[in-house]
Amino acid sequence: MRIAVISDIHSNLLALKAVLEDIKERGVDITVCTGDLVGYCTYPNEVIELLREKNILTIMGNYDDAVGYEKFICGCDYPDPKDMENASISLNYTIETVTEENKRFLRELPLEMVLKFEGKNIMFVHGSPRRINEYLKENSKEAEEVMGEFKYDALVCGHTHIPYVKKYKDKYLINAGSVGKPKNGSPNANYIIINVGEELDVEIHSVPYDYETVAEEILKNGLPEKFAENIRTGKA
Repeated sequence: MRIAVISDIHSNLLALKAVLEDIKERGVDITVCTGDLVGYCTYPNEVIELLREKNILTIMGNYDDAVGYEKFICGCDYPDPKDMENASISLNYTIETVTEENKRFLRELPLEMVLKFEGKNIMFVHGSPRRINEYLKENSKEAEEVMGEFKYDALVCGHTHIPYVKKYKDKYLINAGSVGKPKNGSPNANYIIINVGEELDVEIHSVPYDYETVAEEILKNGLPEKFAENIRTGKA
C-alpha cells in the first residue's frame, strides 16, 4: 500500500499541481492532505476546488479553521511582531478572497482521521492529536509527550513545514512537510509517500515548480514582500 501525504499548501496552486502530477507518476493507492489549504499565496479558491475535484481526503488545518470561521488570528506561532502583522494581512486577504461555498467546505473538514492499511492504524492530524496548531518538531519535548501517549501505529501530521520520520519504540511519527510554503531551505515543493507493509517505509519527495511566478503574483496582489522571499528561498 502506497499512501501519498500532502500538507500546508497555503494557496500555492502551481506547487500543488506539480506535486499531484508527481504523485500520479509514482503509482500511489491513495492521497491524504493534512490541512492548511489556504493562506499566504494568491490561489486559495483554486487550491480548494482542485482538492475537491480530485476527491482527496483532507484534514482541517489551523489556517482552514481561521478562514472558514473568519477568525481574527490564524493560530500560527509568530514571536516577531512584524511576522504577526504580516500573518494578519494574509488572513484578511484570504478571508476576503475565499468564496462562501469554499468557506463552508473548510468548516466541514474533520480535525482528525484514522485509517487502517495492511493491518496498521494510521492517524492523520494537522498539528497534533492535542491541538490543531501544536508544532511537533523533530526531537521536541512536545513530540516525546504525544508519542508517549499515542495508541495507534503511526501519527502523520504537518504544520511544521519540514518533512521527517522518527520511530518511537514500535510507533512512527511522520511529518508530511509542505507543498506550498516549505521551510527546509529549498523552494521545491515537498511531500511524502508511506509504503505500508510489515514495517512502514517513508519516502520524502522534492518537486520543482515555477515558484517565481507564484512570488510575482504575491507581490502583484499587494501581499508582503516577505511572502515572496519565503517562496523563493524555502525559508521562513
